[in-house]
Amino acid sequence: MKENTIEEKSIDTIRCLAMDAVQKANSGHPGTPMALAPAAYSLWMDHLSFNPADPKWFNRDRFILSNGHASMLQYALLHLTGFPISLDDIKNFRQWGSNTPGHPEYHLTPGIETTTGPLGQGIMTAVGMAMAEAHMAASFNKEGFKIVDHYTYVFCSDGDLMEGASHEAGSLAGHLGLGKLICLYDDNHISIEGNTSITYSDDVAKRFEAYHWHVIDLGDRGNDIKAISEAYDEAKKVTGQPTMIILRTHIGYGSPHKQDTAAAHGSPLGEEEIKLTKKFYGWPEDEKFLVPDEVKEHMKSPGHIGEERQKAWTALCEEYKKKYPNEAQSFEQSLSQKLPEGWEKVLPVYKPIDGPKATRSVSSDVINALAPVMPRLMGGSGDLEPSTETMIKSSGYFAAGKYENRNIAWGVREHVMCAASTGLSLHGGIRPYAATFFIFTDYARPAIRLACIMEQPVIYVMTHDSIGLGEDGTTHQPIEHLASLRAMPHMCLIRPADANEAAYAWQAAIERTTGPTMLVLSRQKLPIFDRARVAAANGVLSGAYIISPEQDVLLYRTEKKDKPSSPDAILIATGSEVELALAAQEQLMKSEINVRVVSMPSWELFRQQPQQYQDRVLPPAVKARIAIEAASPQGWEEWIGENGRMIGISKFGTSAPAKEIYQHYGLTVEAIVSATKKMMIK
Repeated sequence: MKENTIEEKSIDTIRCLAMDAVQKANSGHPGTPMALAPAAYSLWMDHLSFNPADPKWFNRDRFILSNGHASMLQYALLHLTGFPISLDDIKNFRQWGSNTPGHPEYHLTPGIETTTGPLGQGIMTAVGMAMAEAHMAASFNKEGFKIVDHYTYVFCSDGDLMEGASHEAGSLAGHLGLGKLICLYDDNHISIEGNTSITYSDDVAKRFEAYHWHVIDLGDRGNDIKAISEAYDEAKKVTGQPTMIILRTHIGYGSPHKQDTAAAHGSPLGEEEIKLTKKFYGWPEDEKFLVPDEVKEHMKSPGHIGEERQKAWTALCEEYKKKYPNEAQSFEQSLSQKLPEGWEKVLPVYKPIDGPKATRSVSSDVINALAPVMPRLMGGSGDLEPSTETMIKSSGYFAAGKYENRNIAWGVREHVMCAASTGLSLHGGIRPYAATFFIFTDYARPAIRLACIMEQPVIYVMTHDSIGLGEDGTTHQPIEHLASLRAMPHMCLIRPADANEAAYAWQAAIERTTGPTMLVLSRQKLPIFDRARVAAANGVLSGAYIISPEQDVLLYRTEKKDKPSSPDAILIATGSEVELALAAQEQLMKSEINVRVVSMPSWELFRQQPQQYQDRVLPPAVKARIAIEAASPQGWEEWIGENGRMIGISKFGTSAPAKEIYQHYGLTVEAIVSATKKMMIK
């Protein structure tokens, strides 16, 4: 090796590890790690606060690699700075069972703050993390006690900024003045298809200035670690605006034939090209996965500093606890997400005398009942609060200078709303909810999917659940959405049938910590069932329950017979259609057909129940099963079997009053009775 400085040796170590790992895997993206190594080195060595011995230390800085295809950059840094990522892990990049997958994955790799991959997701999630830091700091910090005080750093690419998601992130972060959000844009001029000039000519500086960000344009100084470090320092001094650092880099830096070409982006460089590149660095050409001892020792230093910082922070928290015991207890409860004893007793209970009530309005009641006992419950809607009814009435809007408030005005930005809600959850201390019309999950699906992948307990409050919303028509009436979101692993979807089911749906969502829960709620008012006549609503917690068992139909029979030991048929319904099923049951009784009604608000919760319970609710011997739901029938065969019948909708909605749409689409008591009788003839 030539006599490089320790900084140069460290940067080249990062580059060479990336080249070697991608080459060994025969898959990956070597060029961006090679280009960004100096910027990453400067950040991790001189600015980022972390402790490899405790990757989840709360007051650490967060680092998000939004351009997740450059994952080897982060894995190399994690390995070199002392996180439990071994050289063997680096060698197993992208292999089965490896903790160094193709894109960074939360839960899998120590030190990874969020799963990234789909471009734009990282920067949106980071906005939520910065919001969480601001809220927690405003809620708990005292004079001389900054127990919440850290930054969120993001690396992003041209692909991130091309995605519309970045507009939502940039607009919101600038509006909120999130001064502890610092983003570095890797302006390398290359995308998969070639030079970005074929598709992209934005003036990024002006764009982010228009969002009210502080912008630092370093120009073509991708290897100038002094200038890059000074930019980070400048960014930290700007407290009222997020910062965008624009850095011109050269993808595949040092590769004699592939630098500044698309060939360096998403494919291995090739053995000969790697040798030539290592020669350019002054690196042993035939050495693979080389980490010089002096680099190994040098790059452990920020971890040691972080360990001391954590000790100092822990001591500060102990002093805080002595001086502010109530606040300290609340802080600890927020971090642990521990619920107070008997919290569920605050949930409202409804009686038929209260009159019909939309389940979205019940959700409002529940949110405001929970707010005092869950002080870190925090959320809002995509400019639809008067319709989704998600306001915490005891608090104002989260805004610059008012970060202690708990209502978030996301604006018409459903995508960042859901991605940033995941960031709020990942940061720790916050239990977030996000609301919009159910149909508009289409605008947020990639973010919802990532929350599922990461098993984050975000609560989605999705209102206007069906054709029941009426006159808004085709574009606003969800048809395929229940089926498609039920198909998403780790999602728990709950569609309650009345006010009391809605309250229990919220309880299920609060208690669930292994993934997101989506509450699908009605715009129209639904009758409150008389629980003296039907089963208790806590059956929601089991996903499905016998809301009205098969009846003694002897009164309607001309000949005296023994009471049937099991129902003739089972009607299974969700949401507003449970009312129809109950009414159909009454009609069928008059025809001497003994029918059971099952309310099934959540397939996912029902699947989790013991088989014995499932068989008790849906006895396998009963073949005549009819499902009723104002949505796509896809997936219902799991519950009704091959011979069952599903009364649903296989076409888009239309603009008309809700009752008329139900009538025209065959979602009526008469249709249910007719379908059941036909099944009995079989």
